[in-house]
Amino acid sequence: MTVGGWRPARVSSVTTATPTARLLRLDVPGWPGNEAGQHVDIRLTAEDGYQAVRSYSLSSYGPGESIELGVDEVPDGEVSPYLVQDVRPGDELEVKGPLGGYFVWRPGGEGLVQLVAGGSGVVPLVAIARAATDASAGASVRLLYSVRTREDAMYRDELEAFATPGGVELTWAYTRQAPEGWTGRIGRVDESVLRASVWSAELQPTVYVCGPTGFVEHVADALVRLGHSPDRVKTERFGGA
Repeated sequence: MTVGGWRPARVSSVTTATPTARLLRLDVPGWPGNEAGQHVDIRLTAEDGYQAVRSYSLSSYGPGESIELGVDEVPDGEVSPYLVQDVRPGDELEVKGPLGGYFVWRPGGEGLVQLVAGGSGVVPLVAIARAATDASAGASVRLLYSVRTREDAMYRDELEAFATPGGVELTWAYTRQAPEGWTGRIGRVDESVLRASVWSAELQPTVYVCGPTGFVEHVADALVRLGHSPDRVKTERFGGA
């Protein structure tokens, strides 16, 4: 039963993703399914009736009444610390969605796809990578994932498993510390990194960029300078939560 679009949800599993992030699997009776790249609103209600609402991207897609979110804790945030530190299987939340029809990927007719993630911005891009792989379109997808260190990478093992011949092409960008044996540069994603890692503008890929506001604006501007049409660069950004 929904009230004002809100559905009751029960936490079915909690998995540690990084030292500061968790993956939450929620069972949502009546969930209509969602497309890769969509998000939900999460509502928490305190005992005194106070409510807090935040938006979180979905790493899951397709039919069924189970959804998955990846949540990175924001220092001094109002909702994410609870979701990362305190929530347990069996706890109840409320969700509204699926939301968003712009930052989505649908199989068939999309051509080349470039994904660019900063930190936890990888969550909706994981959904796209999963959907493309399931649609046998993984070879058309590239992912550039910028993280502080290897330990900060959400979905690391799954993404590396995708990166097989004929699968999603994965490029790491480390901004603070690289793993032992790393021979690439360390630092912020710039035009040289993009030029070496993403599909060229001449191939007219559809580009999805997700991450903190500063990262998204910086990358989107750099892509346009490299010749990518602004109409083909889709962005989704987030702030404190």
